[in-house]
Amino acid sequence: MTRVTPTPPTADPVSGLLALLADGAGRERLAQVAVSARAAGLAGAALAELERATEDALRVRATVAAHQRREAELAALFDTASDLAQLRDTDAVLRSIVHRARMLLNVDVSYLSMNDERIGQTYMRVTDGSVSALFQQVTLGMGEGLGGLVAQTALPYATRDYFADERFLHTSPIDSSVREEGLRAILGVPLSLGAKVIGVLYAADRTPREFAAEEVALLSSLADHAAIAIDNAHLLDETRQALADRNAAHETISAHNAAMRRAEEAHDRLMDLVLRGGDLPSVAAAVATVLHGGIAAFDADGALLASAGECAAPSAEAVAAARRTGRAVATGDSWVCAVLAGPEPLGSLVLTGRPELDDADRRLFERAGVVTALLLLLRRSVAAAEDEVRGELLTDLLTAPERNPAALVDRGRRVGVDLTAPHAVLVATADHLSRRRLALAAARFGVLAGVHAEQVVVLATAARPGALAARMAAELGGDGPVTVGAAGPAIGPTGLAEAYTAAARCARSLIALGRAGHGGSAEDLGFVGLLLGDGADLSGYVRATLGPVLDYDERRGTDLVRTLEAYFACGTNLTRAKDVLHVHVNTVVQRLERVGALLGADWQEPERSLQIHLALQVHRLRDR
Repeated sequence: MTRVTPTPPTADPVSGLLALLADGAGRERLAQVAVSARAAGLAGAALAELERATEDALRVRATVAAHQRREAELAALFDTASDLAQLRDTDAVLRSIVHRARMLLNVDVSYLSMNDERIGQTYMRVTDGSVSALFQQVTLGMGEGLGGLVAQTALPYATRDYFADERFLHTSPIDSSVREEGLRAILGVPLSLGAKVIGVLYAADRTPREFAAEEVALLSSLADHAAIAIDNAHLLDETRQALADRNAAHETISAHNAAMRRAEEAHDRLMDLVLRGGDLPSVAAAVATVLHGGIAAFDADGALLASAGECAAPSAEAVAAARRTGRAVATGDSWVCAVLAGPEPLGSLVLTGRPELDDADRRLFERAGVVTALLLLLRRSVAAAEDEVRGELLTDLLTAPERNPAALVDRGRRVGVDLTAPHAVLVATADHLSRRRLALAAARFGVLAGVHAEQVVVLATAARPGALAARMAAELGGDGPVTVGAAGPAIGPTGLAEAYTAAARCARSLIALGRAGHGGSAEDLGFVGLLLGDGADLSGYVRATLGPVLDYDERRGTDLVRTLEAYFACGTNLTRAKDVLHVHVNTVVQRLERVGALLGADWQEPERSLQIHLALQVHRLRDR
């Protein structure tokens, strides 16, 4: 409770009352004058006169307060009108109006919602004082809640206690958001443009409260200003659109002329690039820059030749349409242009990222197809000459390496291949591809590639031929199985010819073993490689497979190797094995457990046990 300090009595209480009024004293201090005078002994007519004067002073104080409040309201309305006159940002004006509504009505929260006639709802546009994310995102159907009722009827509505008011339709989403914000008293007034309601302006408190008629009128005035702000924004948008439309025709003509000049300049640039020896990737990059999209060039079989930016393979139907019409055709968000040399199809160009092309850009794209055809013809001529030289070198190297090794080395050096350095030899086969196309695809894996004896042969600088063969088979096998055998590394013409023979044998073995589509060397085939290879390292194979058991027998004087031989000879039957070894079955089990500890838990898996069995046979035969 606020303690009121007694006003000291004066010689003339009425004069003191006027002095307090002039100083802007509150109602309590004015009322205290009469109380103090009575306590000081003032009575009779003098006290009655003082009480009448006090009532007059209180009325004057109330009148002054009302004028001050009205002055503040008018100032706020004036400031809002000033904001509208300088309208730059509609949202900023609306935020200012909502904030002023909150301050002038002295409420906890104020907010503004807008109607969406298309879906028949009103949604939150601006809030001030709100703390609930759910409340700030709530939507109301027409006629739902207090705001929906205001939006539907175009009339102000106020409620002292929202949840106790049954005049409007309560819904769970609206009530939940109001409850989360903690609101009780709500006043809503319509935002109207003529007879059309475009939204609602609200003032709300978190405690029950009656809204006076003056407060409803003030909020309605602010709502009128908000409606004007929104209408002005729409008018400004329409004006800007009209100006944009007026300039569009002029800009279209200017843009067309500029596009024609740009197409001519781009065509000259592309031709100059070709004449100066530019390759297909540089042409693709130049076209992508000019057309502001992704460019990809494909050969007649659909293989990617060059790209710049994002690229996508064309459909066969689009390429056929482009060949038939001789024009670029649109396919969704991309364009396809056929690359032709007269009637001969050389490939296609694909432009992505440009769903729409004007006539100038479309002609430029088609000119790029002509330039691409010229480059492909030039590349074909050069490649034919190089392939002839490399093909002859590869044929002579693999068929007659001993005839003139020095000349072969010199010819290799002229095409950039040092035959005196170690090279792996890979042989690739595929039923679904022509040998010519497979050789072109495989060339990127080595330094020399070609077709020899109906097979694709590649020389590569790889220390691990088997790993390179596996990668080559995986990367080339996208459309069908490609089998790759490998051997080496080998040095010199004679060594490379021998490695070729081993690689070809390995490729045939992979196919015979049902491993078409894989790649590897004889070493990667395990014991099968041992059987297929020339000069196989039998001792190394036995040591690699049985080494831990052999070492254990040698150190301990045991006979685990003989136990294994008996176990496999008896078809892995423990009872028969113990009879052959003349020991108890538990002894056989213990010995085999020791073998498992030495060779690993998977030693009895089918593939591993087969290798162990073969190594035991080789070991037994070598020790005879």
